[in-house]
Amino acid sequence: MRRIFLYISLIILLSFNSEVRANNLRIIDGDTIELNGEKIRFSGIDTPEPKQICTLDNIEIFCGNLASIVLKEKIGNEFVSCEREPEKDFWGRTLGECFINDESLSKFLVRNGYAFAFIKYSKKYVEDEKYAKENNLGLWTMEFEFPWDFRKKKWKNYL
Repeated sequence: MRRIFLYISLIILLSFNSEVRANNLRIIDGDTIELNGEKIRFSGIDTPEPKQICTLDNIEIFCGNLASIVLKEKIGNEFVSCEREPEKDFWGRTLGECFINDESLSKFLVRNGYAFAFIKYSKKYVEDEKYAKENNLGLWTMEFEFPWDFRKKKWKNYL
């Protein structure tokens, strides 16, 4: 009887928990995840597009993929929780900030140089970007184009 009570208590506890295991998560790109079927775009940051190329010592690197790999490695098998914003983005994705062990994934990406402060929408990560730039971290060691400039050029070709 006690075992059944513990089992039911565990089910109830987990059903109210907003965190999920990382295996319920899919990395879409460096600033977007899918958590239990919900696409969540990290608000206030921007990472290079998956097919965007950066250059390091004359070697071309898909820097958007690099940002995704760093995010995936950071998450590992940790629990992920997200604070959602009430509005959606242009593509209908939920906007929010996601965490592992109370550490912001957005802050981690920007502070380590794999994402940029998206000041068009928020100034929250400006100091973290400044830190990464001053310390020559991540993408700041490479020649790159800001993702918003890359997209502007890419979309211009389709218009």
